[in-house]
Amino acid sequence: MPLLVYLHGGGWTFGSINSCARFCDALAATGRVRVLAVDYRLAPEHPFPGGYVDCVEAVRYAVAHAKELGIDPVRISVGGDSAGGNLAVATALGGECAGTIESLILFYPVTKAFADGSASWERFGRGYGLDTVLMDQFNRAYAPAVPSGVSLIDVGLAPAEAVADLPRTLLVAAGRDILRDQGAEFAGRLPAGKIRRVEFPEAVHLFITVPGQEEAFRAAVTLASEFLELIASPKER
Repeated sequence: MPLLVYLHGGGWTFGSINSCARFCDALAATGRVRVLAVDYRLAPEHPFPGGYVDCVEAVRYAVAHAKELGIDPVRISVGGDSAGGNLAVATALGGECAGTIESLILFYPVTKAFADGSASWERFGRGYGLDTVLMDQFNRAYAPAVPSGVSLIDVGLAPAEAVADLPRTLLVAAGRDILRDQGAEFAGRLPAGKIRRVEFPEAVHLFITVPGQEEAFRAAVTLASEFLELIASPKER
């Protein structure tokens, strides 16, 4: 079966495999994919690159233990929500996993670890699930000594050739979210044939992990399942 390596959100500072368990369970219950949730190290105790290294190692573990896990080593995807989406892109950008990631599934990902000043950042900065003040603290905790523009943190600023080499990507956005515009900008940098961006206009941040936005949650599970189902089987390669 194909495998989705899933990276939970939480601003790189909190959350766990428990916080993303509902989504991972729902996706695995479709019977179309196996899911490996990663309990990576968290900031501020373990700032960048601690969590990133753990995510890379998780993908490499999956490849090395494919038979044990019952998965196809050439059908491994990586996904995540918010900071987990950031880590998913970083894992694909890093050279350690080159050629091993078939696709990315991103839910309202952080693509710039700084105040981007966009319209969505200003419009939804307070009271919509992720406040700008809180996001600023997350950014400081994760990369306290790293300047802006480092591709494995500010993935939306990665060189054009690196972004063009990313695997096919599904990006699901919340319409009322400070990260909406930076995610849309990132999606616009990928080649047209590699990106599908879907926005839930009325949704706010956290619909993957926090109960209460059931329509968006169910739609996200369906989108992810259908996207993963498009992964070619070995016979079709």
